Amino acid sequence: MGLRYESLVDAPVDEVYAWHGRPGAIRRLMPPWQPISVGQEADSLGSGRAVLRLPGGVRWVAQHSSADPPHGFVDELVSLPLHWRHTHGFEAVDDTTTRLTDTVETPVPGSFLLQTFRYRHDQLAGDLAAHGRAARGGGPRTVAVTGSSGLVGSALCAYLSTGGDRVIRLVRRAPQGPDERTWSPQSPDPDALVGVDAVVHLAGASIAGRFTGAHKELVRDSRVGPTAALARTMATLPDGPRTLICASAIGYYGTDRGDEGLTEESGPGTGFLAGVVGEWEAAAQPASDAGLRVVHVRIGIVQSARGASLKLLRPLFALGLGGPLAPGSQWVSWIGLDDLLDVFGRALTDDGLEGPLNAVAPDPVTNRDYASTLARVLRRPALLPVPAFGPRLLLGTEGAHEMVEASQRVTPARLLDSGHIFRHPTLEACLRHELGHIGPPLGGEVVGTA
Repeated sequence: MGLRYESLVDAPVDEVYAWHGRPGAIRRLMPPWQPISVGQEADSLGSGRAVLRLPGGVRWVAQHSSADPPHGFVDELVSLPLHWRHTHGFEAVDDTTTRLTDTVETPVPGSFLLQTFRYRHDQLAGDLAAHGRAARGGGPRTVAVTGSSGLVGSALCAYLSTGGDRVIRLVRRAPQGPDERTWSPQSPDPDALVGVDAVVHLAGASIAGRFTGAHKELVRDSRVGPTAALARTMATLPDGPRTLICASAIGYYGTDRGDEGLTEESGPGTGFLAGVVGEWEAAAQPASDAGLRVVHVRIGIVQSARGASLKLLRPLFALGLGGPLAPGSQWVSWIGLDDLLDVFGRALTDDGLEGPLNAVAPDPVTNRDYASTLARVLRRPALLPVPAFGPRLLLGTEGAHEMVEASQRVTPARLLDSGHIFRHPTLEACLRHELGHIGPPLGGEVVGTA
């Protein structure tokens, strides 16, 4: 019983060990398809405790011990009547390669644990590689993040902090620690940006919902006004952050561009979201006028088992009830959550990037191909096409047209031109990583019993 899993990571052993001790590490290693959340991170690999929240209010408390930098540490379950002892081993193969070995002693069969550890090793290798590329742009930074509690924001904070950056969460409530500062969207306090090198602005109300007058006003006002206020504030700070990375959306290109290939050079489309995105990006102009570097990350359809459309589609397809949305020929420009984090990391460190930046994978697919790929990953059929009136009942005619029926064939031209590396450039690879159907790593693996 149990599992011993081993693979090679292209990073020095000291850096692999240090990564595990930084804030956010356990969050980056938690498989997104599992119904588990992080309640508390361990503050020490040698004596700290991590707390995970399981369904039904169950708490998994892992006591850390036996730290031997940079060779390994142990965590052991102490809150449940289940034997679980996890030994994390790190061995230097050479100056730039580490053998990573996870040994779990438990009565749980190893076959139930294999996908979890394939994910963890793939995630660690991907993050370390991305951090290594980002390090060429300079040393650790202090990055302030708005919208830090959302799907992208929470993942980005963990991603940046494990890379060695200090993350300041700009929150609208009272701060709960030294790495939180109060932020008023309409009138930001300049003191909240003291000592900050760059700001990542993600905050904005969810677009999902019926496109009523009130909903559309909320979507627009939560983006345009706060972005303008933040840009004006940053423009007045002589010693403040010099980089502003703003979330944007491929909705800029409109709802129906047919088979037209869309790059950052393409003009705007028509429709409500296209108008909002245009105003949203224009709101950051005061920061550009003051000489700050401003990047608008036009985000495609994010693929994550923890949220967005994939979280809704997964149970339907798992039951064999999924299928393409009529007519099925509309283009889906998607991006995996981890690749999106890499894009934000690249935008933070690459001084050559400015203005619009398409955050999409290099392989857009039709809705029909999306449905067949998701079904194949889940080993289910995709035989039930969704009639157009279905989404319209939920979202209204305008909402369905803008969100579900939109066809945008967007490519990441500027990223490709700059040599950017995507972790999961194909949809199938991305979905397998997110949903726990991962194949062996290209570099090989060793699997055995503990």
